[in-house]
Amino acid sequence: MDTQTVALIGVLCTLLGTLIGFLTFTRNRDKDVRNDASRNAVIETKLDNINQSVNSIAVKLEASERRWAETGKEVVRLDESLKSAHKRIDALEKKEEN
Repeated sequence: MDTQTVALIGVLCTLLGTLIGFLTFTRNRDKDVRNDASRNAVIETKLDNINQSVNSIAVKLEASERRWAETGKEVVRLDESLKSAHKRIDALEKKEEN
């Protein structure tokens, strides 16, 4: 083989190697972009689920707080009623003693 043929084969191999390297690079880059996109989608989905759970807990907490406030008011009314009943019982007992 003469030197021109060997040089031509060397140049062709270099160009072929460069082409294969470039194609591999672009393929891996696209694959990385797809992987990043899917990872981001999973993270966003999980964050949305967490957000919905937190909102649900907040609603339940508000309802619970309202129930406790109403229960507190009821306890105050019952306490007042109980005091009134005790006063009436005491008055009846004093009448019976006399």
